[in-house]
Amino acid sequence: ALSYRQLGRFEEALRMQQKVYSGSLRLEGEECPKTLVTALNYASSLVHLGGFEEARTLLRKEMPVARRILGESNELTLQMRWNYARALYLN
Repeated sequence: ALSYRQLGRFEEALRMQQKVYSGSLRLEGEECPKTLVTALNYASSLVHLGGFEEARTLLRKEMPVARRILGESNELTLQMRWNYARALYLN
């Protein structure tokens, strides 16, 4: 997905990130840090492509999990909050 993004193929990257997130959720569960990383990557791509509502919905679901599992001041938790704020601001 990163390679697609670097090539400017953002829609393809988004589709791949959605599949990776769904697979991680199914295989690892929502409390796995890997799943939280894939959620952040997927949400970031959604924001980049203007999918603000979908990004906010995803982040509203995942931010409480990140806070509970990783803590309030964890970098991933803070990045999720920042992306949520971006989705609110840019909409």
